[in-house]
Amino acid sequence: MDFGLKGRSALVTGGARGIGRAIVLALAQQGASVITCYVNESDAVVSLTDELERLGADAELVRADVSVEADVGRLLETVRDRFGALDILVNNAATGAQQPLHQLDLDQWRQVIDTNLTSLYLVHRAAHDLLANDASIITIGSAGSLRGVADRTAYMTSKAGVLGFTRSLAKELGPRGIRVNTVAPGFTETDQMAGMPPTRRAQVEAMTALGRLATPEDIAGAVLFLSSDAARYITGATLHVDGGI
Repeated sequence: MDFGLKGRSALVTGGARGIGRAIVLALAQQGASVITCYVNESDAVVSLTDELERLGADAELVRADVSVEADVGRLLETVRDRFGALDILVNNAATGAQQPLHQLDLDQWRQVIDTNLTSLYLVHRAAHDLLANDASIITIGSAGSLRGVADRTAYMTSKAGVLGFTRSLAKELGPRGIRVNTVAPGFTETDQMAGMPPTRRAQVEAMTALGRLATPEDIAGAVLFLSSDAARYITGATLHVDGGI
């Protein structure tokens, strides 16, 4: 399916693995020019670089932590130098902490909130003047933020904040023709799910109408749609990609 993204410029935060990686590759396969960032050197970074090279993609990987203001500034300077303007911005970078809230120390809380929520402010502020007047901003949220999940309070709090960010920024940027939306995945086949016990996996699959976990590519497909002109009148919305939980 051609989403008409050839020649468009995109920034995807946290693109080395999981959902972010699938989004980077999907955009590249559609002919978009892509910059993505990662925090730590890893085999995933090397393999993504190799895969993008095999595709002949116009792409660049930048080491940057989106919770750090100086890193974000450097990342967006790379975007400015390479593209001049930005058509697609995907806020994907995230981290989590899985333990009861009373056992979560303040540094862990701040790391989750800064990476998942404060980063949206930092990235948008740095990207604001680069955004094309028909740009699309997409933030990866979580279906669980609407229901709550035990032992994931910090993560779900940050992802609930994404919804307010999306709705409010959509109203700010609407006069420029810029669309701002959220994609809210359900349980998705990522590294974090790899160690799930079989009994728990069966429970999760039974919770979904489609009877399976999402693949990262399922989420990437929703991002391609919201990036395209097919979604030109959709803004301030949350697209649930959760298999019918």
